[in-house]
Amino acid sequence: MRADPEERALRRARWAITAQIAVVVSMLVAVAGGIAYGMMLSRQHAEADRTLSRTIELGPAATPPGCVWLFTPALHAPSGTPPAGMPIPALTARVPSPGDVHTERRPIGGMTYTIRVENRGGVVSQAFFEEVYQIQDRSSLVSGLVVAEVLALLAAVLCGRVLACRAIRPLADALRRQRTFVADASHELRAPLTRLHTRAQLLARRASGRDADDLAQLVRGTRELGDVVEDLLLSAQACDRPEFELVELGGLAEEAVAAEAVRAGEGDVRLAVSRERRPYVVQGVPTALRRVLSALLDNALGHTPPGGSIEVWLGVPDERHVELRVRDTGVGFPAADADRIFERFARGSDGDGRRFGLGLALVREVVTGHGGTIAAAGRPGDGATFTLRLLRADPA
Repeated sequence: MRADPEERALRRARWAITAQIAVVVSMLVAVAGGIAYGMMLSRQHAEADRTLSRTIELGPAATPPGCVWLFTPALHAPSGTPPAGMPIPALTARVPSPGDVHTERRPIGGMTYTIRVENRGGVVSQAFFEEVYQIQDRSSLVSGLVVAEVLALLAAVLCGRVLACRAIRPLADALRRQRTFVADASHELRAPLTRLHTRAQLLARRASGRDADDLAQLVRGTRELGDVVEDLLLSAQACDRPEFELVELGGLAEEAVAAEAVRAGEGDVRLAVSRERRPYVVQGVPTALRRVLSALLDNALGHTPPGGSIEVWLGVPDERHVELRVRDTGVGFPAADADRIFERFARGSDGDGRRFGLGLALVREVVTGHGGTIAAAGRPGDGATFTLRLLRADPA
């Protein structure tokens, strides 16, 4: 059976925590191994330098330690044929004066040697230290570090999985309680809203004149409230994104303006729609886009003083987009707040109501979820303009 979205999100969170723990542990082991390797390499080089210095000091009269060759102008030690490439005459020029010392490491005949050239009392000696055993020790250390890294990674994955499950368990319990609450809220809210909508419809059928118009707005408002509740319940249940359908944005704009006409009239604010008589079709969720328009008009009405105006303009800036602007002559806002205005619970000091709040933040979330963009522009005392742009759909 396919897991629900919440369970999939929790599973991803568990594996994300496990992976993070494994990465951190692996990096710590790698850093520790690198430090150990560096310390061993430094110690080996220091040991080779000390051995070569002691060998030159004792001279050819004493047998050099194993893996060491000593060359002086007269002879070399130990006896026997030295490796090809030794000594290196060019290195003698590196120590022209008594007391000069030159040390380097270079490959000779497929093996790496530490070389010390020293001018001792005018006599230049060259000593070669074969690093075969040091290389073997370093290889053994690297092999051990690789094994330790693999074991540490396996242990980190197992321990990380256990810790991740323990860390996520409270969240899973909270989501489980949320689902229970959503089920209860669904049962408790839907029935009263249905009864309210039905009674409003009955009253609208019996009324006449201006009362009929007001009751028609009430019916539309109760329907929208029911849609909002349904969408909030779906959102709380972390359901998959609803399927999009063709939406005529111009019609939604006219409905939203009509719904706010009474409030605009009471506030002495002129509210109008400016559009061509052509379809402005987009792909989306009608209830969600209706709430976007309602929130933008609510924001404009809350910040437009009596005698002002609000215009909802629709147009087609190019073949791929539909654009909607809500322009008011209200208090406006500083240009620096153009991005901050969409943050959750951000507040300002101008206007009659809440300056910035949750409404505009939710507007941006809905627009982004529809693959569109929304931007705000304004100046203090010179009104504000909100520009919504959505992908255009083919009505056919």
